[in-house]
Amino acid sequence: MSDKSALSDLPVGWTGHAPDADAFRAMAEAALASLPDVFQPHITDVVIAIEDIADDEVLASLDIPHPYELTGLYEGRPLTERSIDASGTMPDRVTLYRIPILVEWIEEGERLDWLIRHVLIHEIGHHFGFSDDDMHALEEMA
Repeated sequence: MSDKSALSDLPVGWTGHAPDADAFRAMAEAALASLPDVFQPHITDVVIAIEDIADDEVLASLDIPHPYELTGLYEGRPLTERSIDASGTMPDRVTLYRIPILVEWIEEGERLDWLIRHVLIHEIGHHFGFSDDDMHALEEMA
């Protein structure tokens, strides 16, 4: 499932092997930039974090038994649930969990940049209060 023509679009220093944190972040930033322009003003304050794996507290709060089962997490209040009265809150945050994404990449054989994009768009979709169907449509638009 290799597309050699796309290799020139990959982050500098990425050889096709498991990327380091910097190359992983570059792929996430490229995915974020690929969202349609209409969404860009609403995601400028969303913090994108890259962590190797979710900690035990996060996994327990989501009732997820194994850390490889969580590839991404949105933390915040969706735009559809906000009020003008709410202020002083922490910025919304999307965390991508690098090792579970890499495990899925190895097991499924998808292009890694596409997989990162898929997880990121899904988590950004929660920021907008989208349903799973809405998120699939957003991914098709991006």
